[in-house]
Amino acid sequence: MQDQNKTKRQLINELVKLQQRIAELEISENERKRAEEALRESESRLRIILESVQTGIVMIDYETHQILDANPIAVKMIGDPKEQIIGSVCHKYICPAEKGQCPITDLGQSVDHSERLLLTAGGEKCPIVKTVVPVIIEGQKRLVESYMDITELKRMEEALRQKTEDLIRSNQELEQFVYVASHDLQEPIRMVTSFVQLLERRYKDKLDQDANEFIGFAVDGAMRMHTLINDFLTYSRVATRGKALKPTDCQAVLEQSLGHLKVVLKESGAEVTHDPLPTVMADSSQLEQLFQNLIGNAVKFHGQRSPKVHISASLDGNRWIFSVRDNGIGIAPEFKDSVFIIFRRLHGNDKYPGTGMGLGVCKKVVERHGGRIWVESEPGKGATFYFTLPKEGEHQT
Repeated sequence: MQDQNKTKRQLINELVKLQQRIAELEISENERKRAEEALRESESRLRIILESVQTGIVMIDYETHQILDANPIAVKMIGDPKEQIIGSVCHKYICPAEKGQCPITDLGQSVDHSERLLLTAGGEKCPIVKTVVPVIIEGQKRLVESYMDITELKRMEEALRQKTEDLIRSNQELEQFVYVASHDLQEPIRMVTSFVQLLERRYKDKLDQDANEFIGFAVDGAMRMHTLINDFLTYSRVATRGKALKPTDCQAVLEQSLGHLKVVLKESGAEVTHDPLPTVMADSSQLEQLFQNLIGNAVKFHGQRSPKVHISASLDGNRWIFSVRDNGIGIAPEFKDSVFIIFRRLHGNDKYPGTGMGLGVCKKVVERHGGRIWVESEPGKGATFYFTLPKEGEHQT
């Protein structure tokens, strides 16, 4: 009886285990079905994406380089029927042909990204950016290549290049015209100025008051025209007569500039100080002109106080940032950009004489050196002009 009960219990245990196993198999089967369904949905979504993107995509066998699949855009770009594309070697459609070893030999390598020409069925060469990604699909090595058509981009680049060349040529012609015109105008303006001044010396106070006033206007106009033509010539020479940039000692150049301003500085009682200045890549004569203009402006627009000017420089990466700080009348924020436009004057000629070319020349000099210039100021609180220049060793053309 005990043996029967033991056998019965064993049978029941076996039956329970069998039922559990069946349940596990049913769960496993359900999971498999769900996994298959998820895989089908994933493949469907992937297929929709591949067929809707505007980039050609092909699947290639890693060893044989044969094309295994191609999306509609790739088929359209190549121009051959899909049945003909499938099985072809990939380098058949790429110029120059990539015969022999595949450019990616290790799945651990980074993605290959290069600009190529796609050979179409019609014999045309379509510029593309080709991207190659090595992958493993179902245990097999594959390459996924994508072709992005850059025909329109190339067309735009060519149009931009042509416009840039036209603009450079136009600017060069304009600069040359300004130089020639201002140079050739010097002699007739000099003659007019000389004879008007002679007329003033010979006949002043010998005619009536109106005649004296008219002669004074003529002399003043001729002198201003002479100054304007000279400033025009100076402005045009920045681009047309500039020297090659080479290592230049800014401190020595500053001393030369102060030498040229010696009389002006003495008459105004100006105090000019500076920190140690670096060596930069520059045209020394234009750098001297830059310092002279900025210091001269600081002295001119000093207001009621004796002018004080301080020059310093600090290194910022591969460039030097220079500052020229003064204690003058300052500039309103709304004019901080317009002051660098030639002939743009903020004050009448009767109060602060000049042609409005000085800061325009400064801007042109700095830009020719590959830098930029700007000003920070408030009315009545002075102004600080900043400009950048390449440091020594950073050669500019």
